[in-house]
Amino acid sequence: MKIGVFDSGIGGLSVVKSLLEHQLFEEIIYFGDTARVPYGSKDKNTIIRYAIEAVEFFKNFDLDMIIVACNTVSAYALSEMRESARCPVIGVVEAGVLATANAVSNNSANILIIGTNATINSQAYEISLENQGFKKLQTKATSLFVPLVEEEIFEGAIIDATLTHYFEHIIHPDAVILGCTHFPLLSNALQDYFGKKTMLIHSGDAIVEFLEHEFDFTQKFETTKLEFFASENPQSLRNIANKWLYGN
Repeated sequence: MKIGVFDSGIGGLSVVKSLLEHQLFEEIIYFGDTARVPYGSKDKNTIIRYAIEAVEFFKNFDLDMIIVACNTVSAYALSEMRESARCPVIGVVEAGVLATANAVSNNSANILIIGTNATINSQAYEISLENQGFKKLQTKATSLFVPLVEEEIFEGAIIDATLTHYFEHIIHPDAVILGCTHFPLLSNALQDYFGKKTMLIHSGDAIVEFLEHEFDFTQKFETTKLEFFASENPQSLRNIANKWLYGN
């Protein structure tokens, strides 16, 4: 299978990493809208317009599926993308909800949802999780994490101060939904802050779980062809991808 992965920037590489580890696809076309990142501070109509433009870009390739790695786009523009696309479009919000429902058996567990301002304001996770019977939900917009990850700052004093700024008054959670594909790059810092007993649920693993649940993947691909495209400075994206995915 040949798929496209769309993200507002480099964060969607965390989803690509999970897809590679599970050997689900023969070819992956990645597009990061690096010229206009972040999406989380933009209005709904702008997010939809950017998302449809991404679909038009992917029409240059003969894709079997598009994975929307961006939680903000998944929350606001998935239906519009599906109307415009020539192939199935899968979003990470529905995948994250499924992963949470499968991983957290106690509906009274305290779940914290973190994401960009737009994702949190959409209430997409809250509504879906409430429909699954979850009762104790906290949300926190943590948009500062996005530029920190884009700058490849994953630990240290700045991260520690940002964690304290956002979570000092949060009731300690049993699980944290990382509602932005940038956030898994901060997993170590988040795990250290909340402790080992707190479960982290991130989009990469969630989308793999969703795909394996919804589709019949019978073939594993030992090698996957990767192509990287960006709306600005694509070589920088390729360099970061080589570093994050392969350690080069």
